[in-house]
This record gives sequence, structure tokens and C-alpha cells, in this order.
Amino acid sequence: MLGIENFKISFLSVKIEFMNKGKVLVGLSGGVDSSVSALLLKEEGYNVIGVFMKIFDEKNKECIGRKVACYGPEEKDLEDVEKICKLLNIPLYVIDLKKEYNKFVLDYYKREYLMGKTPNPCIICNRFLKFDILLKKVFKTGIDFDYFATGHYAKVIYDSTRKRYILKRGIDPEKEQSYFLFLLTQEQLSKVIFPLGDYTKRQVREIARKNNFHISEKEESQDFIAGDRFFLFKGKVEEGLIVDKNGNVLGKHKGIVYYTIGQRKGLGVARGKPLYVIDIDGKENKIVVGEEKDLYKKHIIAENINLISIEKLEKEMEVEAKIRYRHEPSKAKIKKIDEDKIEVTFLYPQRAPTPGQAVVFYNKDEVVGGGFISYTF
Repeated sequence: MLGIENFKISFLSVKIEFMNKGKVLVGLSGGVDSSVSALLLKEEGYNVIGVFMKIFDEKNKECIGRKVACYGPEEKDLEDVEKICKLLNIPLYVIDLKKEYNKFVLDYYKREYLMGKTPNPCIICNRFLKFDILLKKVFKTGIDFDYFATGHYAKVIYDSTRKRYILKRGIDPEKEQSYFLFLLTQEQLSKVIFPLGDYTKRQVREIARKNNFHISEKEESQDFIAGDRFFLFKGKVEEGLIVDKNGNVLGKHKGIVYYTIGQRKGLGVARGKPLYVIDIDGKENKIVVGEEKDLYKKHIIAENINLISIEKLEKEMEVEAKIRYRHEPSKAKIKKIDEDKIEVTFLYPQRAPTPGQAVVFYNKDEVVGGGFISYTF
């Protein structure tokens, strides 16, 4: 029988073991979501380490004078991160990824636009930088950790029956971000924690206020480098023709990078009825316009496929599919064409599915997988 002193020591050891859940590296951006993620993990008993990813190249400061999304001057964000780390009493490491960001994100962004596609840089950044190269660089510095966490509104669980890590939607329909994470691998998902999956943005801001976070009301980041993106195409943009779907010339465009599928304003052509961009021909440097009804497509070919909840797509499967982040998921069937291509057939035609954008498949709240739109019809 244990004496009372031995019992106290034994109980204390169990409590410490229970509380210490391991080391978690938290990607901090200077925003409220990642900051509250670090707080929640610390309160849960994790040993929290902060990391800030430097991606902005100062030579671009003349072109982008303010930070409107993830890309832009970083001084204020880094200052905010340092204050949060001091408040939480956690260490902070700053990792320089400027070269890698230029190669994997900006070069991809430019290449896709110049081919007439509309890229999704957030998905590429998550897969290759944030959840891969960043972690490898941190390991190389000698910093050891067990898990990696971010402020994404999503969830990850392990399904022992399927023996797979499953990516699920976050509960906040306005902030749910699983769409941007569909390209993550099983290995990456096995080490990921998303603390905000069961929270709404309103709840997260309230937690920040209660804990005296100075960034509790900090505004949301907008689309990737928003309207400032055009500095990337200096000297690479050529004027071309605007044609209708029969090839008739209607006017000239100022460069295909300035247009997206579904665009109506700023075309500079008239035909007695509203005209929309229905196709962008990168090879011929042409913008194709038509009526709104021409934007609706029932079939998509997706490539560069990544599957999450299933290992293989062996037979036709019913899903809900999203063709852009703010798109309401729509019923569809998916079937395999080859190892890296899937045909998506929607129950009802969808407005303006756009080559280069991601199409992500869902089964209720699970991410089945997804790919990038290459062709629509």
C-alpha cells in the first residue's frame, strides 16, 4: 500500500504526464486565428512553439506598398506576433522562405495566368510551403516538435477502420477552410492540429478579447495580393483579340491576365446585350465572350488529383463538389479517367467553372479529395 507522500508524488507524475501532450509548432501570421490557436493549445497542455514565415521580398515594396492579404510588407505582422508570443510566454522563430515562395507560389501564379488559367496560390502554398518546406527548415535549425498547427477552420481525425486521416469541414459555414487544404497528404495530415475546427470566428474574436489580445479586432486578409498582383506581369503581357464563340473579332483586350471567366465589366465591347468572358485562350492570346447562358457547364475534367478519405476511386461516386471557395457545394458524380484525372458531372450546370481553380469533393462533412480544373464542357 502506498504511503500518503508516495501517493502525492505518484499523482503529481500522472498529472504532469497528462498535461504534457507534446511539442506543437504553431504557424503564426499576426492575425487573430493563429494567435488564438496558440492560446488554446497551450491551455490544453501542449508545449507551444511559435513560427513566423517570412515570404515578402523587399524589392517588391515599391509595387506593393501595403499588405492586403498574405503578401506584402511584414513588419507590422511580425510585431504583432512578437507581442502575442510575449503575452503567451512562448518562444518564436522566424524562418526566411522568400526564395521558396517566389519559386513555388509566385512563379506558379504567373505561369498559370499567362496560360489563360486562374490559379489558386493558397492551396499551393499550404501543400508545398506551409506544411512541407517550412517544417523541414525548422527541423534543420535543430528545433524539435511533434505536431504542426495553424489557424485554419477545419478538422482532422483518424479513422481506424479506413486507416486514414480524414479532413473535415470546420463548423463555421462562413469561415470553413477545408477547400484550401485538399492537397495535403496523409503524412502531412498525420501531424496536423487545427484547433479552430469547432469554433466560429465570432467565438475566436471573443476569446482574443477576453485574453487581452491587441489584435482581437484585426481585419481579415483579403484575396491573394488582390488588385496589386499585376506587377508580377511587367513586360510579359501582350494585347490581343476579343472574339465571340464563333471567332468573330469584336475588339482588343489589354492582356489575358486582366480577365477571368465570368467577368462582365471592363470588356470594352458591346453587342446590344450583356457579354461575359466565357473562355481565355492562352495559346492564341484571345478572350472569348458570350452570353451568360454560355457560362454554365455540367462537366469538368480535373487533374493533379489528391484523394483523402479514400485511397482509390474505383467506381463512380456521388459527392458534393465545390468549384471555388465561396461556391455552394453542388451534387455531382465523379469517375476516374486515368490515374491523375477525374470527370465530374454535376446534377445541374454550374456557373463559370474556371480552369486553374480547384474542384473539391465532399461526402457530408468529409473531404473526399479534389483536383484542378483543366477543361469544362
